[in-house]
Amino acid sequence: MRKAPYTVALVKLEEGPIVTTQLTDPGSDRVDIGTPVEMVNRRLRSDGHKRGMLGYGYKFRPVLHKQADALSMCY
Repeated sequence: MRKAPYTVALVKLEEGPIVTTQLTDPGSDRVDIGTPVEMVNRRLRSDGHKRGMLGYGYKFRPVLHKQADALSMCY
């Protein structure tokens, strides 16, 4: 599942830490500093047909629907 090119961003979480992460589902919109993002689970890897193991992890995407809560931001 190596797809290039892909977008990497620094995302500041509500709790304060900043994480380096891959952005997914950017659509046609430009992603700028301060763009609200939300965490989503995505398949990161698989080992093929040997054992059928799949590895899942987190990525972030631009917010699809505005929410009243505070959101993480691209930093």
